[in-house]
Amino acid sequence: MAAAAFCFCVEALFIRWLTARGVPVTTQLLFRAGGQLAWVVPLLLSAGPGLLRSRHIPLHVLRGSCSLVTWGLYYFSLTQLDLASATVLSFTSVMITTILAGPLLKERVGAARWAGVLAGFAGVCLMLRPWEGAGMLMAAPLGVAAALAGAVTWCGLTVTTRMLTRTESTATILTWVGVVTFLGVLPAAIWGWQPIGWLELLALLAFSAFTPSIILLVTEAFRFGEASAVGPFQYLRLPIAALFGWALYAEAPDAWGWAGSLVILAGATLVSVAEARARG
Repeated sequence: MAAAAFCFCVEALFIRWLTARGVPVTTQLLFRAGGQLAWVVPLLLSAGPGLLRSRHIPLHVLRGSCSLVTWGLYYFSLTQLDLASATVLSFTSVMITTILAGPLLKERVGAARWAGVLAGFAGVCLMLRPWEGAGMLMAAPLGVAAALAGAVTWCGLTVTTRMLTRTESTATILTWVGVVTFLGVLPAAIWGWQPIGWLELLALLAFSAFTPSIILLVTEAFRFGEASAVGPFQYLRLPIAALFGWALYAEAPDAWGWAGSLVILAGATLVSVAEARARG
């Protein structure tokens, strides 16, 4: 899980560098989706087209669509906000998923998870300080909106994944998301295509090759370790992103931003641990 957190941050650095070099976000998404699809080609070759057979095709399409929109919004937020702020705002997806878990998944949400939700949203208020005429909300409204919208669509991805894992194999789920995201971003990538140099192309190929490893690392972390133990390690993304942002871009949240970040982090950790223990 720690390795996955590190890879998440390296992905953010790729996005920053590629965007600065004039590579459109849609092109970055195309290569990411292409890499994800390439990783499942061996599954398709070994199992055949039957791997795509499912009684829940609309749900697969919805999950793939949520995945594509989530990454698009997350990538855009990284171009507008400092790395630490964009990272920590993405953690609000944990709280939003908890709110949806009851009505959509019929899960029992205990007091600890509700406390984490309230803490998380209090942290967002501290970061954004909407009662002031300055701060992150005023300085980068589009970045904040993209980060929070991405957290909402990430919940769609999480909820549909939980629904599908009840009846579908992991191979089928991964294959469908690879196909849907690639076909979904292809028209936008063609429409917004810009000529790129060899250096940018090599970076995109490296980017597309390693980003699918994140989901593999997360899956293996939960396979070999208890969820309540390994889950909180995903929040290492915050200090790693903050360190990269400070070292490479001389950027960091202000005091209110750090205070809000720590409250969000505490709330997300509380929700994750409480949920894992409930499932265990």
